[in-house]
Amino acid sequence: MASPAADGDLWIRRFHHAPGSAIRLVCLPHAGGSASYYFSMSQELAPGIEVLAVQYPGRQDRRREPLIGNAADLADQISAALVPIAGQPFAFFGHSMGAILAFEVAQRLRTQLGVSPQRLFVSGRRAPSRARKGNVHQRDDAGLLAELNRLGGTDKRLLNDPEMLPAILAVSRNDYKVAETYAWVPGEPLACPVTALMGSADPQATVEEAEAWREHTTGPFDLRVFPGGHFYLDQARAEVLKAIVAGLAGVVHAGPREGISS
Repeated sequence: MASPAADGDLWIRRFHHAPGSAIRLVCLPHAGGSASYYFSMSQELAPGIEVLAVQYPGRQDRRREPLIGNAADLADQISAALVPIAGQPFAFFGHSMGAILAFEVAQRLRTQLGVSPQRLFVSGRRAPSRARKGNVHQRDDAGLLAELNRLGGTDKRLLNDPEMLPAILAVSRNDYKVAETYAWVPGEPLACPVTALMGSADPQATVEEAEAWREHTTGPFDLRVFPGGHFYLDQARAEVLKAIVAGLAGVVHAGPREGISS
């Protein structure tokens, strides 16, 4: 069962305690997603890497809280929740909307505290400097539902549940607004290593748009392209976990657990 991390209160969920881990991997979900999306990743990476999954307001155990409709406010509050762990080695993994939030939080922690992640993993999202216009959050319910079905990532049983669907659409519409109205403010690039990951057939990002993440750091950069679409990581889970372990090899001397090796 998930428990709020003592150092993150409402914002952070720790599914598998790993007090002996050398590093914490803070994972930020996609639009419409929740902390539980990273349960399997947490299970597989422990005990060498402890996963802390961010829980945005308005979903699961925070469903009664008001949604936050812009990236700046979300990043501000996530940054504040992460201050207690900033003195220990940490890294970020963000998928889609979560990639942008991870980038913005990393910027805030560096500016405010002078600390940086050991590595920033950005998945399924074009670089901040590669803007696209989007209107999914302005579509009617049928249009929004069609987009969720097109991209995958949401259990179709939930999308077909008339009792659950209104809540899913409300959260997804809010998060699409966050992602689609995000505007990068040019500034000093990060200094940490950045790994960009994407699916080869992702409609949300081209290889060129993902490659542009290298412009946002003075540190090492690499791009990993996997077969699949926007939620490629659901099918390429073992390969993604290997990439994470390899990317953090300088911090944690632990290979993938049994079950990740193939």
